[in-house]
Amino acid sequence: MPRQRVPVLMRWSDQDPFQHVNNAAFLTYLEQARVEIFFSDAADEGVTTLSDGVVVVRHEIDYKRPVIYSARPLIVECWISQLRAASYRVDYRVYDGETLAVTANSLLATYDVQAARPRRITPEERAYLERFTDAQH
Repeated sequence: MPRQRVPVLMRWSDQDPFQHVNNAAFLTYLEQARVEIFFSDAADEGVTTLSDGVVVVRHEIDYKRPVIYSARPLIVECWISQLRAASYRVDYRVYDGETLAVTANSLLATYDVQAARPRRITPEERAYLERFTDAQH
């Protein structure tokens, strides 16, 4: 179960003047998939602290080919490739149909909003995140 696949709809407004989906839109697509799996689904399973305090430290995106707007959703495949004491890395592959369009990763850190500082990943969070760990990417 490590790798999850999330359908993400493109918006008409995501296009650039060249009729490609704009590069910046992909950050939103990655966020939609990440939030669904690692925050919303986690909260549904009782792990609410992930949605209460996680910050993005870094994003890396490699664009493999242009994507043209379509009513067909993109498929965002994501998984945890690295799990540390206070951070984790989410890797992504974005497919347009069967074609790989984007590879990316995000480094996320757990964060104590009240204290305004990073915090350790709790045992409950770690148990949830480990289900999605796939170091073989």
